[in-house]
Amino acid sequence: MKRRNFIQKTALSGGAIALGGAVTYAKVPKSPFQKHTFNLKYAPHLGMFKHHAGEDPIAQLNFMADQGFTAFEDNGMRNRDVSLQEKMAKTMTDRSLEMGVFVAHQIYWKEANLASGDLEKRTEFLDYIKKAVAVAKRVNAKWMTVVPGHVDLRKSMGYQTSNVIESLKQASAILEPHGLVMVLEPLNFRDHPGLFLTGSPQAYEICKAVASPSCKILFDIYHQQIQEGNLIPNLESCWDEIAYIQIGDNPGRKEPTTGEINYNNVFKFIHSKGFQGVLGMEHGNSIPDKAGEQAVIDAYKKVDDFL
Repeated sequence: MKRRNFIQKTALSGGAIALGGAVTYAKVPKSPFQKHTFNLKYAPHLGMFKHHAGEDPIAQLNFMADQGFTAFEDNGMRNRDVSLQEKMAKTMTDRSLEMGVFVAHQIYWKEANLASGDLEKRTEFLDYIKKAVAVAKRVNAKWMTVVPGHVDLRKSMGYQTSNVIESLKQASAILEPHGLVMVLEPLNFRDHPGLFLTGSPQAYEICKAVASPSCKILFDIYHQQIQEGNLIPNLESCWDEIAYIQIGDNPGRKEPTTGEINYNNVFKFIHSKGFQGVLGMEHGNSIPDKAGEQAVIDAYKKVDDFL
């Protein structure tokens, strides 16, 4: 064996140790100046790091990227000025931040909406979806959040479900040509009493009935911990319809490590499924000011350390 080949093979074998046929690689210590690399695409939102970055949205996006985050979500994006949307989109492209969800349609007040079957309300909903297409293209978004609204107490659940499915089928026909996806978000009954969509099995049933690549589930871990618990089995059960995930610990809806959810295990499961989508950090900071913002960053580094 030539000396050069011997040295190369020795160097390679020194970084790997075979154990029962499996190969494990020693972790290379990171330089203190190297940007952190997360295993999943966690997406902060505006305001989460304002004490470090200031009020300017562009500065906040740059700060997120500097911390190693590779995605961003903005529920209120559709209501921002077009010029700001364009500036934010350019910054996200320049800094390799993937755009997560923005809200296309969300009804919280106690009035039946899509569940009612009211044609005027359906037309209004579809108009929201049509207008959201332009926003999505402007900011390079793929996903948009949809909440069907309140239950209709005058109708049986079967009729309500059929009404929602029909509205979503028509919305999907608008989105499919553009490759866009509305993600249905079930919300917990304690924070949002009386809403039609509450559980992941219900969302799964609806998505299967709509049968469109443009109608999928937004699995909000905070909401579903309150609503149904059993997080990993429920994620597994409706996995093929999940397109987006959101995060928040319970109680309090703050960053991971502040509540009862074992996010290290939950994220390990999500990573094991090969999830390539975005996980929105839809929660508050448990501690105010700069200390709280650093606590959020440190918490994600901790729960992301599952490999």
